[in-house]
Amino acid sequence: MGKASQMARNQYFVVLSQGEWKITHNQKHYGPYASQKAAIRAAVDAAHSSKGDSQVLVQGANNQFRTEWTYGHDPYPPPG
Repeated sequence: MGKASQMARNQYFVVLSQGEWKITHNQKHYGPYASQKAAIRAAVDAAHSSKGDSQVLVQGANNQFRTEWTYGHDPYPPPG
C-alpha cells in the first residue's frame, strides 16, 4: 500500500489571523479565542473527540507549523 491509499490524518491548525487566535479544520474556521493557549486547548479537545488519527499544529515564526499534540501519542488532557 502506498501513501496515497492511506487515510488522511485529521489536522487542526491553530493560527494567528488578524490579531486573533483561531482554529482551522477541514477548511472551516473556529474562534476567536482569548489566547493561543485557549485555542490550543480547544483544538486538542476537538482532536481528541474525533477518536482517530488526529494532530494539532500551531503556527509559529515565519508561518511555519509545529506539532503540538498527536492523538495516541501525547497525553490527554495535556498538562498545564
